[in-house]
Amino acid sequence: MKAAPFDYVRPASLAEACALLAADADARLIAGGQTLVPMLAMRLARPATLVDILRLPELAGIRQEAGAVVIGATTRQALAERDPVIRTSAPLLAAVLPWVGHPPTRNRGTIGGSIANADPCAEIPLVAVTLGATIMITRTGGPVAMPAGDFFIGAMLTALGHSDCITAIRFPVWPQRRVGVGFFEVSARRSDFAFVAAAAQLALDDDDRCIEAALGVGGIGDRPLRLDVSSLRGMELDAASVAETVDAATRHLDAASDLHASAAYRRRVAVTLCCRALQQARDNAAARESAR
Repeated sequence: MKAAPFDYVRPASLAEACALLAADADARLIAGGQTLVPMLAMRLARPATLVDILRLPELAGIRQEAGAVVIGATTRQALAERDPVIRTSAPLLAAVLPWVGHPPTRNRGTIGGSIANADPCAEIPLVAVTLGATIMITRTGGPVAMPAGDFFIGAMLTALGHSDCITAIRFPVWPQRRVGVGFFEVSARRSDFAFVAAAAQLALDDDDRCIEAALGVGGIGDRPLRLDVSSLRGMELDAASVAETVDAATRHLDAASDLHASAAYRRRVAVTLCCRALQQARDNAAARESAR
C-alpha cells in the first residue's frame, strides 16, 4: 500500500515549523520517520502536510550543561549511542540505546521522535521517566519545560499540543562518583519492543551503601513508570533488601493484557527484571574504585 497524498514542507526555523502546525490541524512533524513512514504506508496516518524539522540546527546536538546532558530532539539515536558525553554523564541512556530497534533504524531514528511517539514499550521514554528527565518544548506561547513523568499520559499520548515541538531532552547528571546502571527486557526478538523492561541507576558510597537509587519499568501498562525505591538509601544492597524493596514498589502495579502477554505474566516478570536491574546497577557501581 502507498501513502495517501500529502504536501511536504521544510521550514527554515523552529518558529516557522510551529506556525505551520498551528495553521493546519492535519499537519504532522517528521524527523527520522521510523514510526511515521510505516504508518503512512499502511494509511494508519493521513496527514495533509508533513513538516520536516530534521535539518533545523537548533534541534540537533549533544551538550553538557550544569547538572544535565541536553540532547537535541533531532539527534540521531546512533549518534547518541556513540557519544562520549552520554557514556560518561548519562550512563543509563548509553546502556539502553543498543536495545532500541536495529542499527539501521537507530541511524535514522531520533531521540525526540521516540519521546514524542510515546510507545509504552519503548526504551528511551523509560530512561527519561526513570531518571526524571525534562522535556523541553516550544509552543506558540513560549518555551516550556515539562518533567517526563508528566509528559507521558497514555499509550501513544503525550501532553504535546498540536502546534508544540519538542526541542531537547535534559537528562540529569548524577554528581556521585560511583554510579552504576542496569537494564533488562523481555521481547520476542531483541530488536522488538519489550513486553516488560526494567531500568535502574544507583550511586554507592565508599562503604558500598546506597546513596541514591532510581528504578523504572516499561511495557507493563500504558506508559513507563518510575517506582519508589527510596527505602534503599543507606542500605547495603543484598538480595533480600532488593527483593523486599521491589516487592513493595510493584505490589499495586496495574498491568495490561494483550496478544503478547497476560497481565499476570507482566507483573511477575516485572518483579524479576527490576531485581536484576538493581543488582546489575549495584555490581556496576561497586566495580568503580572508591576514594579510599
